[in-house]
Amino acid sequence: MREAAFVKQNKEKWIAFEKAITLKSQLNPDTLAEHYIHLTNDLAFAQSYYPDSKTLLYLNSLTTQAHQQIYKNKKEQKNRIVSFWKTEFPLFFAGYQKELIYALLFFCVAIAIGVLSMLFDDTFVRAILGDSYVNQTMDNIDSGNPTAIYDSGGEFGTFIAITVNNIRVAIMAFAFGVLAGIGTVYILFLNGVMVGAFFTMFYNSGVFWEASKNIMLHGTIELSVIVVAGCAGLVMGKGILFPKTFSRRVSFMKAAKDGLKIVVSTIPFFIIAGFIEGFITRYNTMPIWLALTIIMASFGLIIYYYFWYPIQLKKQYGARES
Repeated sequence: MREAAFVKQNKEKWIAFEKAITLKSQLNPDTLAEHYIHLTNDLAFAQSYYPDSKTLLYLNSLTTQAHQQIYKNKKEQKNRIVSFWKTEFPLFFAGYQKELIYALLFFCVAIAIGVLSMLFDDTFVRAILGDSYVNQTMDNIDSGNPTAIYDSGGEFGTFIAITVNNIRVAIMAFAFGVLAGIGTVYILFLNGVMVGAFFTMFYNSGVFWEASKNIMLHGTIELSVIVVAGCAGLVMGKGILFPKTFSRRVSFMKAAKDGLKIVVSTIPFFIIAGFIEGFITRYNTMPIWLALTIIMASFGLIIYYYFWYPIQLKKQYGARES
């Protein structure tokens, strides 16, 4: 992009922000922060493409003034962690609902492929999960306890192992986004096909309901946040493919930072899912109403935190700004 076009595209935004700083207008903190982020992104772009220009000098000066205005009387927040989970992340994530929907669609299509593959060839699951795991599961089905595999191992050890493994999968789903998002789609596809084939195996054996109500105790959160981690990878991939007015390097760095923040948000949920799998799923004789309560509560928590709450928070802050 030529410098003149860059200036023409952004000058009204810069002038408005400069007036707000000079006149010390009482901007909403989130509006101020958003303008400052845009300004620093423009500065980085100018540093890359117009290193000796007056535009760069102007943006340097404006950024310095903005930094002083924002931070000169900044007080350290006492509840920074609470603020992140309660307001900062949900408000930030409201801007990535589209990527979340895409990740969910990729995952659901993969599940459907896994289901159809098993319906037409019931040996397909062996290629996905391996003979040893399938044979053990079939033995458990024959013995009348299709999810007995979750009874093995100590409770705490299972909790730690499952949590670490799930976080590893989430990091892979995010990190593979560096391959322009294709790697993330592959991870979502692989896990989705595995899930579809796994559940259809129980369906073909006539124990779908009994197995599902136990597996989804932990699976509701576990599978949901794998999709969220896939969203993080798609965010990074999008930053590489569509840099907009930024250099590809700057766009990638920003997208990677945003994706990492999304992955971090999944860690508490993976801990919850690991705890349920380690300490609760093994009790497969629990009343149906209790199992359904845990599943619905888990599903409600995911829908609330990643869909409903971010949208409502965005509307609330948008109303304040207007």
